[in-house]
Amino acid sequence: MPLQPGTTLGPYSVTAKIGEGGMGEVWQARDTKLDRDVALKVLPEAFTSDPDRLARCPARRVRSSRPA
Repeated sequence: MPLQPGTTLGPYSVTAKIGEGGMGEVWQARDTKLDRDVALKVLPEAFTSDPDRLARCPARRVRSSRPA
């Protein structure tokens, strides 16, 4: 499923694409339950279909965005 601003994933409302690279895309989203901004990393299909690659990545990681 391609993401775009306005997409909802569970409690997360996607707001903007932050960046992308070989490991996937990073999106800014709003956690509507905790009322804070978060970053969501979306892995490419090559990672999700390869058990060895998937084993190297945490199953689920959500970190709140914090000011630098």
